[in-house]
Amino acid sequence: MTGAKEDEFGPHPVKDQLPGVDFCVNSNPSWAEAIILGFQHYLVMLGTTVIIPTIIVPQMGGTNREKAELVQTLLFVSGVNTLLQSWFGSRLPVVIGGSYRFIIPVIYVALSSRFQAYLDPRERFKHTLRGMQGALIVSSILPILFGFLGLWRIIVRFLCPLSAVPLVTLVGLGLYEHGFPLLAECVEVGLPELIILILFSQFIPQWWKSNRPVVDRYAVLFSVGIVWTFAALLTVAGAYKNRPLQTQFSCRVDRSGLISGASWIRFPYPWQWGTPTVNAGETLIMLAAAFVAIIESTGSFIAAARFGSATHPPASVISRGIGWLGMGILFDGLWGTGVGSTVSVENVGLLALTRVGSRRVVQISAIFMLFFSILGKFGAVVASIPLPIVGALYCVLFAFMSSAGLGLLQFCNLNSFRTKFILGFSFFMGLSVPQYFNGYIITANHGPVHTHSAWFNGMMQVVFTSPATVAGIVALFLDLTLARSHAQSRRDSGRHWWAKFKYFERDARSAEFYSLPYNLSTYFPSV
Repeated sequence: MTGAKEDEFGPHPVKDQLPGVDFCVNSNPSWAEAIILGFQHYLVMLGTTVIIPTIIVPQMGGTNREKAELVQTLLFVSGVNTLLQSWFGSRLPVVIGGSYRFIIPVIYVALSSRFQAYLDPRERFKHTLRGMQGALIVSSILPILFGFLGLWRIIVRFLCPLSAVPLVTLVGLGLYEHGFPLLAECVEVGLPELIILILFSQFIPQWWKSNRPVVDRYAVLFSVGIVWTFAALLTVAGAYKNRPLQTQFSCRVDRSGLISGASWIRFPYPWQWGTPTVNAGETLIMLAAAFVAIIESTGSFIAAARFGSATHPPASVISRGIGWLGMGILFDGLWGTGVGSTVSVENVGLLALTRVGSRRVVQISAIFMLFFSILGKFGAVVASIPLPIVGALYCVLFAFMSSAGLGLLQFCNLNSFRTKFILGFSFFMGLSVPQYFNGYIITANHGPVHTHSAWFNGMMQVVFTSPATVAGIVALFLDLTLARSHAQSRRDSGRHWWAKFKYFERDARSAEFYSLPYNLSTYFPSV
């Protein structure tokens, strides 16, 4: 009886691999299930793929035609990058897609005075995109060198559970402005999506016990289908006929402009907009965005490994993934997507929602990206989902991403005041500093760093508006400098838990999850 009482009040056991996952990285559902789940991943990544061109194309002088072409190009390159990352990169079930962190440098290029001389909107769009291509191609050198030369591997080995908690958590929490504010642009569509998604994924499985999870595993498809149909009925019934244009754009299902602008068949190809041009200042700002993408993708890799029920990825595997992320940014520049790539945060959250971390599912989603990027009209129909529905998905999926970081607290000593300070201070600064930089622009029309060098101002704005970057740097610095020599600090930080994953060969499970296919590990060994 005493033993039972001790178990009741004892701490939860620490788990190297997350339990409760139905399919881990190496296991696969049936082909039918995998195809449906792959389409669900494709549906989730469409939000960012549409939102980013919607933001940047008008700044470049483009119309719905250019917007549709950019969406198709971004989809195509995302499919290629996802396949390469899952085959030869980190080997984790991650989708590689457009990154919001590249919007600042992209807008900087779009507003450059040298492109204002083009009076024809199509010509201005093409020349602006060529400037973005040049900056992306050069900036891709940073993650390629960091990744493939093993420089990032050296840095990642200093990470421990304590310093990783703020990094991983704020990769998700740092995108909060894309959640409920986007949902609230059309509450009558976004709020039902949020409620139905939570009901299907969390409550109904508790009320209705089933041997095979269906409602919760496909909750995104079911909820989006229901609410999208509801939004279409409201549109047909004329509910938004006399409403403001912004309300119509957010709520109606026929206002995205993608269907009318998309071609029936269009195959994106390198240099399709012309020869890229390079400007030193624009390239430096894009380099800052690439640096942020490296940091945030590292956090996403750690989260994806947890949700895929794999062991913590060794430093060499994360470095390999960053190298292939750099190749992805290079392809972004060659094809002209207008924006750089990173690990799709919402798709990492979907791994947790479905409890399916299968690599094959994500590879199938990449095939959907390639298919619909070429057959433009069909892809445009799916991509015309009202954005408030996407905002509702973000509310849940970004939350799951954040929970992966909080889950790492199990490795730390939360009764240590050193731990409390590092966690609290890094979280606070990770939220407070970006808020200051963003708020300063609104009031002063420029960032707080306001020197005569516009490129330097832009670099600072890019780095310090990323919550995960600020929090990760602060947490890592404090963990490496604050009482590091004390023997207890190593245990408080959970460093001893991840010691066996610093090097690839120290844990036999690393080869199971992260070895390269086709026996390539023999020629390209991880260390």
